Amino acid sequence: MPATPQDVLRRVFGYSGFRGQQEAIIARAVGGGDSLVLMPTGAGKSLCYQIPALVRPGAAVVVSPLIALMRDQVDGLRQAGVRAACLNSTLAYREVLDVEAGLRAGRIDLLYVAPERLLGERTLALLDEIDLALIAVDEAHCVSQWGHDFRPEYLELAALAERFPGVPRMALTATADEPTRREILDRLRLGDARVFVGGFDRPNIRYRVVPKQNPREQLARLLAEEHAGDAGIVYCLSRRRVEETAAWLRERGIDARPYHAGLGARERDANQEAFVRGEGVVIVATIAFGMGIDKPDVRFVAHLDLPGSLEAYYQETGRAGRDGLPATAWMAYGLQDVVTRRQMVDGSEADDARKRIERRKLDAMLGYSELATCRRRSLLAYFGESPPARCANCDNCLEPPETWDATEDARKLLSCVYRTGQRFGVAYVVDVLRGKGGERVRRFGHDRLPTFGVGADRDAAEWRSVVRQLVARGLLQVDVDGYGGLRLTGEARPALRGEVAVTLRRDAPARRARRGRDAGAAGVQERRRSAGPAHQALFDALRARRRELAVDQGVPPYVIFHDASLVAMAERRPRSPGEFAAIPGVGATKLERYGETFLAVIHAHGDAADAPAVNPSTTGAAAGTDVAGDRPGTDL
Repeated sequence: MPATPQDVLRRVFGYSGFRGQQEAIIARAVGGGDSLVLMPTGAGKSLCYQIPALVRPGAAVVVSPLIALMRDQVDGLRQAGVRAACLNSTLAYREVLDVEAGLRAGRIDLLYVAPERLLGERTLALLDEIDLALIAVDEAHCVSQWGHDFRPEYLELAALAERFPGVPRMALTATADEPTRREILDRLRLGDARVFVGGFDRPNIRYRVVPKQNPREQLARLLAEEHAGDAGIVYCLSRRRVEETAAWLRERGIDARPYHAGLGARERDANQEAFVRGEGVVIVATIAFGMGIDKPDVRFVAHLDLPGSLEAYYQETGRAGRDGLPATAWMAYGLQDVVTRRQMVDGSEADDARKRIERRKLDAMLGYSELATCRRRSLLAYFGESPPARCANCDNCLEPPETWDATEDARKLLSCVYRTGQRFGVAYVVDVLRGKGGERVRRFGHDRLPTFGVGADRDAAEWRSVVRQLVARGLLQVDVDGYGGLRLTGEARPALRGEVAVTLRRDAPARRARRGRDAGAAGVQERRRSAGPAHQALFDALRARRRELAVDQGVPPYVIFHDASLVAMAERRPRSPGEFAAIPGVGATKLERYGETFLAVIHAHGDAADAPAVNPSTTGAAAGTDVAGDRPGTDL
């Protein structure tokens, strides 16, 4: 009798139940239908094609963008007993011949391949010779106009529809607004595909945005107070900032590695390898890093520069907490970020229509950054999802910011910008408002303006905050072609006349910011401190044994077991192979391969059944769950 999806889920991957729309997506593929799958990172997206590959006859082909990703996916699947392989440029010719022979002989169920290799005539001819179970295109947003700059070969994948008619195809991505979805369907010729949109919410991620003051020092405090020894990603906009930030963190004892396209391939690969296979490495990177990185225990993602869109922000922050355990998405944001990003849009080679789209995306990102209400609610609403009234896991929900009636102050600022000729930068306008009559101000006669000194009751930092928020609201523009002069927009007139109220958030002073950090730390480190010593000791011992096995086999620790599985072991303390098999993530092959060694660790720690539950930064909503979520080889 042919295996059923439920059989494969339990026997191979060690989970008893599907999650969300997984079952419906898998049924669509098993039945031979095409689909577009949108699921947040960590929701078990890859199971949607891996299980059909094991149920349908023939081999499934998975288009994957990065070599490191393919290797980790294949390692994870082989750990689970799946016959998986990859074709990429790192393979020796003999290895390529072995994979090709395995496909022809029916010894491979899942083949991972880069788009360039797939579209080569040799590979296409090979696939003509075999039965194809499925073609899955992962990171499918690479075919859209905002994604294919990364991998232009994705645009050529539409040819698969004609080359392999009748083979079900599946496009998968974690991030795509409605226009991007339409682009994916059109460019991959998935006209009859059923679209599955999973929930975008990542409730285990705590979203936080802070005004940029001294961003490196702010980052260092975050790591020291909340994420000491944790793996994480720090995103910077430029290669130079990446290098400088990584070096700065290393000087402070943090194992930080740079990653950007300008590094030599050997150094870049070595740094990525250290991050993927280590347990406390911080990668400082441009956006070139992270797509498809199959690492579940990233505990934080930090942005030192503003992303260009909410799509990019969601994609990048989604690399944190893929195991369902607590994680932080932290960003430092300032006015210069706005200027830099707008310069990048205006200076690009895109046509005017595309630039208008990119400006709207940037405006949405700015609006999110300046929110005084729930960040998760805003983020989910952007992707067309009905959000919760209050998430209780973002900075604005945990510690609601103070707001104030800035109607008159906004009028003062806008009037000052107008009266000084709409050509001076922030510092100059603030000096005029505060009555700072320097030589330059006197030379232009601006010390005689009605707005000179009308803002003396506020300090410069407060006025810069007002400028930043009015720019984010679209009442002010910064001249990106000249010297950063401020100009009024068409939207400024009602505010300038006092016809509309302007309410702004008040930037937290250092004292209040410290309380906010303490509140954030309670979500991770406080839980770590409250863990029972017996459970914590067992978790640490299980983790150490996992690390030894990973080193012996030359694989990342998480492809053996995720932290969530180790947490469940420490909490349930299985005593027999049957009990161990009930741990989430323990399939038949892993039970046979690892059951005895991990049961020995558990037995060595004796019976501590009445100790409180383990909680490394380590535990969260996913600990002990038994549904098909993120796991080695099952999500990108």
